[in-house]
Amino acid sequence: MPVNQSLQVTAVPAFADNYLWLIHDQQHAIVVDPGDAAPINQVLASLKLKLVAILLTHHHADHVGGVHDLLDHWEVPVYGPAKENIASITHPLAENDVLSFPLLGLSFKVLDVPGHTAGHIAYVEDDQHWLFCGDTLFAGGCGRLFEGTAEQMTQSLAKFAALPDDFNVYCAHEYTVSNLRFAVAAEPGNSVISARLNRAVACRERGESTVPSTIGEEKQTNPFLRYREPDIIQTLQQTGRLSQPDAVTAFAALREWKNSFR
Repeated sequence: MPVNQSLQVTAVPAFADNYLWLIHDQQHAIVVDPGDAAPINQVLASLKLKLVAILLTHHHADHVGGVHDLLDHWEVPVYGPAKENIASITHPLAENDVLSFPLLGLSFKVLDVPGHTAGHIAYVEDDQHWLFCGDTLFAGGCGRLFEGTAEQMTQSLAKFAALPDDFNVYCAHEYTVSNLRFAVAAEPGNSVISARLNRAVACRERGESTVPSTIGEEKQTNPFLRYREPDIIQTLQQTGRLSQPDAVTAFAALREWKNSFR
């Protein structure tokens, strides 16, 4: 499928810190994780776009809450995780499923990425180098383990880390500054993290978004992709959070520390 050069990915802010993602070509649009219909309908109207599909990554209300209202305005298919109970899904998806949208010249591959929730999925567009990862991977962080295990989350994040470094990471929340402050605490000797934190703070002070990031940037600065690094293991041990330095235990200790980090 030829690459569509006219495509744009627009961040639609919602709630306190969510990003709802709108993919469009100035005519047709796909929305990812519409937790609120009102801002999506507003952007669709202002840009004169026709909604053609809804993509969902997991069942949390801030990701699916706007689907019902959108379906009142638009008769479109709803794609989402087969392993989660989301009533509005018309096309349940699982690992290696492919969904194509010829109107937009897009083809998404599905990854199963449990951890944050039991059936969480992500969408990969190889030609555009896009990753829509919901609440599994954040800029500088990862999602809480509400339903899955640390081992599942490490396996899910490994799928993302295997993508090319120039892939854009479209996560669903503006958590970057707090995530990177934690990353500095976890790996204080990493100057790349400190520099990224300074850029993120400046970005937010200007009222700008810090996302998308890239896979390469995350591999350099995200402690949840770097949990095997000796300096992070040492920090966990020195702070009494880790006694057995195996990888999954280190990841679990890191995630538990982040849960209460201020």
